[in-house]
Amino acid sequence: MVEAWYMDESQEDQRAPHRQRPNRAVSLEQLRSLGVVYRRLDADNYETDPCLKEIRRAENYSWMDIVTIHKDKLPNYEEKIKTFYEEHLHLDDEIRYILEGSGYFDVRDKDDKWIRISMEKGDMITLPAGIYHRFTLDENNYVKAMRLFVGEPVWTAYNRPADDFPARKQYMKFLSDEAH
Repeated sequence: MVEAWYMDESQEDQRAPHRQRPNRAVSLEQLRSLGVVYRRLDADNYETDPCLKEIRRAENYSWMDIVTIHKDKLPNYEEKIKTFYEEHLHLDDEIRYILEGSGYFDVRDKDDKWIRISMEKGDMITLPAGIYHRFTLDENNYVKAMRLFVGEPVWTAYNRPADDFPARKQYMKFLSDEAH
């Protein structure tokens, strides 16, 4: 089961857990109120998993690939790790399914505070278009993930500030509507 918490303000190693003391846990309901969708799937059988097949059909995830993030597997590894950790948004949803290993997705809450979401094998997350977020490996330094898209993949990340994009404005309206 996924675990999430509010992050401390430490600038130490991004791969550390960065829990506040005392820990301030974040529930799945709180994540949902931010538009973040979490699912748990059978990563050992992802190639034949009927649940994954149904999710892909229902959500129209027509394109997929698998990426391995490890110093021996990813070209320009150190540069990519830094890029993934820069606060950014996308104009489309970001869907990631962890097949092996582990890492962290960080998202901003309604008050612009960081929430760290610990992802491990079997976890699938959908981050809505327009949400500020970032990704880092954890201290295990390895993840193999499936990336899913509706239609052709768009890899463009827009670093903060990117508040003028329609996707960001639509996301902010979603947050406002959720608050009422």
